[in-house]
Order: sequence, then C-alpha cells, then structure tokens
Amino acid sequence: MLYLKLAWRNIWRNKRRTLITIASILFAVFFAVVMRSVQEGSYAKMVDNMVRFYTGHGQIQDKDYWEEKTIDNSLAYKDSFTELERTNDHLDFVVPRMESFALASSGNLTKGVMVLGIHPEKEKHVMNLEGKLDTGKYIQSNDKAALIGKGLAKSLKLGLGDTLVLIGSGYHGANAAGKFPIKGIIKYPLPDIDKQAVFLPLKEAQWFYAAEDRMTSMVLMVDKAKNVDGVVKNVKASLGSEEYEVMSWAEMMPEVVQQIELDRSSGKIMLWILYAIIGFGIFGTILMMTAERRREFGVLMSIGMSRGRLILVTWLEIIMLGFLGVLAGIAVSFPFCYYFYKNPFRFTGEMQDVYEKMGIEAVLQASIDPSIFLNQAFLIFIITSILAIYPIIKIWNLRPVAAMRA
Repeated sequence: MLYLKLAWRNIWRNKRRTLITIASILFAVFFAVVMRSVQEGSYAKMVDNMVRFYTGHGQIQDKDYWEEKTIDNSLAYKDSFTELERTNDHLDFVVPRMESFALASSGNLTKGVMVLGIHPEKEKHVMNLEGKLDTGKYIQSNDKAALIGKGLAKSLKLGLGDTLVLIGSGYHGANAAGKFPIKGIIKYPLPDIDKQAVFLPLKEAQWFYAAEDRMTSMVLMVDKAKNVDGVVKNVKASLGSEEYEVMSWAEMMPEVVQQIELDRSSGKIMLWILYAIIGFGIFGTILMMTAERRREFGVLMSIGMSRGRLILVTWLEIIMLGFLGVLAGIAVSFPFCYYFYKNPFRFTGEMQDVYEKMGIEAVLQASIDPSIFLNQAFLIFIITSILAIYPIIKIWNLRPVAAMRA
C-alpha cells in the first residue's frame, strides 16, 4: 500500500509529463476502439441486411431442398413448427414461405420470375415489404393479388390494377396458371429481387402451385445474431428428424462469411500497424520520463533505496499511467461510438448506389459491443506494461554517482 501511495504521488509531481503520457494512451485507445467499432458495426449491419433482405437468421428445409430447390422437395405444415417460438427463448419468429419459379406475362411481354408465397404479417419481421412500398398497398393474407418489384413492373410495363399472368409447373408436375392483379409495387434494395420477384399471399401461392399446406422453407428470426448458432442447434434437437435440414445464414451464405473474414484479417493488419505507431508514441513519453528522472533515481539509490524497490515504484507509476490513459480513452471513445450507433452516417450519391447494388443499406454504423472496448483497452494496457521494461532495465544498470553528475 505504501508503494502505491508513493507511485501515485510521484506521477503527479510533474503534472505536465503525466498529462502528456495519459493523453498519448488516451488517443491510442480512442483510435483503436473507433477503428474496431466501425469495422465490427459494418459487419453486423451487413449481416443484418442480408438476413432481413431474404434468408433470415436460419431456415428449416426438407433435407433435399438445398441441393435441389424444387417445389417437390417442399415441407408439409406441422404444428411443431409454430411451437418452436414458444420452446426457444431466443427465437422470435418462424416465418413460412413458398418459393418457386414461373413465367410472367403482360400483353406481349414475358419474363422468368421468382414467385414468393409469404405470410404478410410475419414477413414484416423479415423482409419488411410494407416498408419498401413505392406505390399501392400491402397485400393481406386473404388477397388474390400480387406485389411486384419496381424493376419487374418496368420490364413488363405494369402498373397498379394491371393483371399479371403466371404460368409454371406445380407440385408433382401439376399445371400452375393464374391471373393476379397488381396491388402494390415495391422498391427493393437488391436489384435481382427488384427485377424478378413476385410476392403472393402464402395461401394463394399454395393454390397456384397445387401444394396445399406445404412450404419450401420456414425462416427463423432470432433476437440477437450471437444467439443464432444456439437456436439452430436447439431447433434441430426439437424437430429430431432426419427429414429436415436446419441451416444458419452462415451455412447458406458462406461467401459472405469468407468476405467478412478476409476483410477482418486486413483490418487486423491495419490495427497492428496502428498499435505499432501507438507503441512508439507511448515509448517516446516513457523514454522522456526516464531521461528526465535519471538524476532523481541516482539520488534515491545513493541515500539507500534498493534497486528492487525503485523498480517496483517506477513500474507501478507506469501501470497507473496506463490505467488512467485506458480509462480516459474508453470514456472519450464510448460517446463517439454510441452516437454513430444511434445515428449511423448515411452515404449519398455514387457511394449510396454502390452499397445498394451490393444489397447493403448505405449506412456506416458503429458497434457498442463491450468486448470491443475491453479488448482494445486491454491490448493497449499490455503494450504499456511491456514498454515499462525499458525504465526497469535503465534502473537496473544505473550507476548512482554517474547519474547524479548528469
């Protein structure tokens, strides 16, 4: 306790030097945290966009559907699917879908389209089509009408109230043909969906494909992304059947995971370069402090203070400086990150177009995951502790008489 008091008083004997050291560590923590926060926030936003634009956090499918996406490999509805929401704490919604393809026609124009049978109310929690309406109204469960993308409407020259003719192949080779008035036109951020998708109420899609009470997938929406793997594991155990395949978004989109890991690796390289720059900055202040106190160290040793005790007090001083700098860095960086977490920076112009073409919302959002602040602060603290070896070596090799003459 005595040494702690002595170290605390020592660091405030020269306030200017102490404040310079704390400031250097503060900026080190600030830049490291902000860089990591923006990077992880971007990944989280990308994943959230991907799962909410189409796949969900996970899906229940027939065991053969992923390899051969045909309506013949669809699922029969079972009450156990809806019971999953009650038996899994982190599973918010189980959303049924019917997905297949058809030939769309309007007048003399035809185009191959993707037909999605959706549960209008539950789908609000996944794709949120109602929030993407450009004109018209959102479909209801009992409607015999369709929603189409703005790109598809332009290709087929369709407007509100016009009739869309669909022709395709139904369940087990049944003929699929129907006419559907256009109730609404949406502007979807993913160009492929905007130009090809036709959305029908689930019951209407099942009628169209002669697949009553069948779905091609059950979409799983989880409360937090970190709980996805646990929910998928629990759903597999709950269903307990080899006729189903339960997949997470990461399994369905491995290319996205690879892209994130590649970008994260390059980000870590940049972060280590930043750490190197930070380390030299902190080392400069420690070097200055050691040089300024060389005569002081010599006097203390000459009046009887042992090298070991002097090393301990000096080490405690640097640890205290590191601790104060880290706390100050977290205190300054958290409000900054929190602001951009609540108020994401929105891109405009060409950058907005680039983001939207990739199917990603054109925003830059920070993350406030506690691990970001703790990990970066811990690493800076470790760097500071390692740099404390320099004054220890200097004190160990110090010659009191020579130091007092300096």
